[in-house]
Parts: sequence; structure tokens; C-alpha cells
Amino acid sequence: MTGILTSTPDDAFETLLDGNQRFVTGSLEHPNQDAARRAETAPAQSPFAVLFGCSDSRLAAEIIFDRGLGDLFVVRTAGHVVGSEVLGSIEYGVSVLDCPLIVVLGHDSCGAIAAACAAADGGRAPAGFVRDVVERVTPSVLAARAAGRDQAEEILHEHIRHTVDLLLDRSRVLAERVGAGRLAVAGLSYRLADGSAQLVASHGLSRAAASAR
Repeated sequence: MTGILTSTPDDAFETLLDGNQRFVTGSLEHPNQDAARRAETAPAQSPFAVLFGCSDSRLAAEIIFDRGLGDLFVVRTAGHVVGSEVLGSIEYGVSVLDCPLIVVLGHDSCGAIAAACAAADGGRAPAGFVRDVVERVTPSVLAARAAGRDQAEEILHEHIRHTVDLLLDRSRVLAERVGAGRLAVAGLSYRLADGSAQLVASHGLSRAAASAR
């Protein structure tokens, strides 16, 4: 196991940002990806962060944050929409696995957001359960537009902020841990072209950590 400090929300956040910077610059270390790490984590897991992101195939968390086996507890849905299964999975990562950080990871060119924008503009809503995904993204689209923010990046950032707030509004477990200083929730916006992750929302990070990048 690599010698990293991830016991506090700030430490965990800095570790992720450092890994993302390595990914952006092409100086990857590929930590915790060998046979020794596989054997070490076989009996039990001890991840340092919960990563809740979009299901997009270009958003592979361990790659874009340069991490390895047992580092991240990953939960993914299209458009990072929140349901009871998502909340239960995230609460497990926090209350059972004791992760000090939750990251909500959105990205540009998100199909779920594009579909929600099209539906809001009077287009036909998708069929089947895809409709449910679109309906859960639509409030973010409407809120952004009501505030005069109608550019794609602005709507994306609104949806990331909405997701961060929704986790804390719906989960007492998460809200209490943030209030006690034991957990931070950060919303990051990922750029597909250059691989960078930008902080757009946070609860529980120190001012220094939140302004570091």
C-alpha cells in the first residue's frame, strides 16, 4: 500500500486532486495495482473516498484519479441521479467503511443532461426507464435556466451542485457527519478533452483545501 494520508476529508481530497493532476500531465504512478495490493485487500476493503459519478464509459474513476484496488468505493448512475439504492450505497461507504470524503463527479457532454435539456425544450421524452433518469435531471436544468444560466457548462455545474445538496438533504447520516467535521462532500466537473476535474461545490472541506485547485 502506498504511504498516503487520507484520514481527514482534506487529506482525501488532496490525494484525489494530486492523482488527477498526474493523469492530466501523463505522469501516472498507477498505485495499488499490483499483486501485493490484490492480496492485501482480499480480506477486507478500506477505501478513502466514495466516488459517485455518471455511468459514462469515459469516466473511469480509478484511471482519472490515478488510484488502485481498494482506494475508492464507486457508485455510478447515468447523470449521477440519486435514488434510494444510491443513498444506501453511499451511506454504506461512509458509515460502515468510514470514508471521510464523497465526490460527486459530473462531466461535459453528458447525455443525460442533454436529454433533459431537449425534453425541457418541448422535445419528446425518452421511453422506458430512461425517462426516469431524464426526469431526475430536469429540475437542475430548470433551476439553471431560471437563474439565467443556460450554457451547457452552467447547467452541468448546477446539476452537480444540486446532487451534492440532495445527498445532504436526503441523508441524515451524511449531514450529521459533515456537521461533525468527519466528512466532506465535493462536487467536481470533469472535462473529457483534457482530463481535468474542477471543484464546483463543497461542504465540509476547509477553505484551504477548497481553494487549492
